[in-house]
Amino acid sequence: MLLLAVLVAVIAVLVVLVQVHGDDRDGGGAVADVSGTPAAPRGQLPPVQVDTPQVTPAADLACPVLMGQLPLELAGESSRLVDSASPYAYAWGDPAVVLICGVDLPAGYVVGAATLLISGVEWFVDTSDPDVVVWTTVDRNVPVQVRVPASTDSASVTALCPIIATALPYSAPAPATPTG
Repeated sequence: MLLLAVLVAVIAVLVVLVQVHGDDRDGGGAVADVSGTPAAPRGQLPPVQVDTPQVTPAADLACPVLMGQLPLELAGESSRLVDSASPYAYAWGDPAVVLICGVDLPAGYVVGAATLLISGVEWFVDTSDPDVVVWTTVDRNVPVQVRVPASTDSASVTALCPIIATALPYSAPAPATPTG
């Protein structure tokens, strides 16, 4: 009986030590280097004015899933407040990268047009505006638009692809038809 009591006490001490000191899966207790300039916290930048289309029933069903998975930081840029008529708009950084869920396909899009496939998401890319590159998904049940300043790269779009692919079901590309 005394042996059992000692064994229980030793196990309890080990459990406490593991909880206090961790189980050493973090690389031997090394501290991560967090130097550098942190991104500005959400709300420190003024809200971004975003024009959005009328919210459709399809957007009301699909977009909340996507919006709930969007990160607070994207490609090193913090999210910022959005001023729009739709709850399905989100932005990061300055100049802002803007995502809108539930848009119409662009008027210039035709099935079979040149598109880019990134991490399982098919995009129609409009570069006609010298200031903004407009990326629009053409293979989701609800199209998503990401407006990226022309002065930045496509890292934000690439980072969003796995989130979009998981949140919004695939739908074969179809001709553009205005919804609202």
